[in-house]
Amino acid sequence: MESVFSYIIGLGAAVMMPVIFTILGVCIGIKFSKALKSGLYVGVGFVGLSVITALLTSSLGPALGKVVEIYGLELQVFDMGWPAAASVAYNTLVGSFIIPVCLGVNLVLLLLGCTRTVNIDLWNYWHFAFIGAVVYFMTDSIAWGFFAAIICYIITLVLADLTAKKFQKFYPGMEGISIPQPFCQGFMPFAVVINKGLDYVPGINKVNIDSEGMKKKFGLFGEPLFLGVIIGIIIGCLACKDWNEVVDNIPATLGLGIKMGAVMELIPRITSLFIEGLKPISDATRELIAKKFGADKELYIGMSPALVIGHPTTLVVSLLLIPVTLVLAVVLPGNQFLPLASLAGMFYVFVMILPYTNGNVLRSFIVGLVVVGIGLYFVTWMAGDFTSAAHSVAMAHPEDASVAVPQGFQAGALDFASSPLSMLIYACNKFLGYIGAAILTALTLALVAWNYMRINKK
Repeated sequence: MESVFSYIIGLGAAVMMPVIFTILGVCIGIKFSKALKSGLYVGVGFVGLSVITALLTSSLGPALGKVVEIYGLELQVFDMGWPAAASVAYNTLVGSFIIPVCLGVNLVLLLLGCTRTVNIDLWNYWHFAFIGAVVYFMTDSIAWGFFAAIICYIITLVLADLTAKKFQKFYPGMEGISIPQPFCQGFMPFAVVINKGLDYVPGINKVNIDSEGMKKKFGLFGEPLFLGVIIGIIIGCLACKDWNEVVDNIPATLGLGIKMGAVMELIPRITSLFIEGLKPISDATRELIAKKFGADKELYIGMSPALVIGHPTTLVVSLLLIPVTLVLAVVLPGNQFLPLASLAGMFYVFVMILPYTNGNVLRSFIVGLVVVGIGLYFVTWMAGDFTSAAHSVAMAHPEDASVAVPQGFQAGALDFASSPLSMLIYACNKFLGYIGAAILTALTLALVAWNYMRINKK
């Protein structure tokens, strides 16, 4: 089983998406050529996104590393990044079976009328495997590991259903799509509560500037492209020890600025390919369901949040939050996690925040500041058990250098380890034992029952 699903995961989204979309398109009545074209567009989108993410990581990583070295910012929890976290998750007994188990749970809930989402975002199943793997090594029980993974999966499906309409209304071209990714959905309750609280804060409640408003108000300075160049240059200057080194490194500093600007400009263009590929499948799905079951029935295709990270507000607030996060990591008392490799995933924090802040740049930034600050503590608290899981996987797979934890450090990753949903499941299992399991079970069943009544109220 591990070999089979490792092979599937190893193919990557760029290869598997054309296959999945072609099969799905033909099954719902689309011509083969049109279904294949839709899948290829989505596959090309994932290729482009991985290239841009690699550009961001390779450009920003060395500069941030120098900043850490110059100012002595090293902390005790080493940032392994999401690839290492995913590798740890999939190379465990929980990860080996996570795809068939979760697909089976999804099918049962669909047949019972308890969800509308079909989660085909197979590559992000590592989030469910991750929390399952951490609980598995923490409790030394495979049963508890699968319990944690399944609880996380079911709650995520319910949240995907709950937020689907809001998501589709805010992001154009996303009709019939939901986001069943626990990292993004874990921040949604914070966005709702904080956004509502900001309505009562004098001054802030009057500020309503979205990305288009920034362009009108600040002109060139409000463009994500220009902000990317400026932030890149500032980080490049901070990576120099003194003014003489700044002067000597002007070409490299300007180059970093241009690369950061390129990332901000190219991500929206690449993500437009996802919309072009998804639209035929989404339209055909809605037509088929309306024809077979009536216009009031709906089915959502669960997809990766990568589809919408190109929104201008996401780009602006993510870019501004990168240097702020480094400062937070150093000044927050008790925090031991310094994010570096994980900073490239900052865009994914805001996918389910923006629909509730309505794209307001200031409100989105405040929500992001709060959830990232709290997330640093979550990563610190989970680091011990994550390190145990990483060491076990490293011993079983010595050829995989990405899961090796440096001597004297603990392991951490901002991706999903910083999510409130993962911390809820982790804390209930670690500190409350059977009582925590009972609380999680009751909460999950209540959410499923409520979602069933909400879906079937007509």
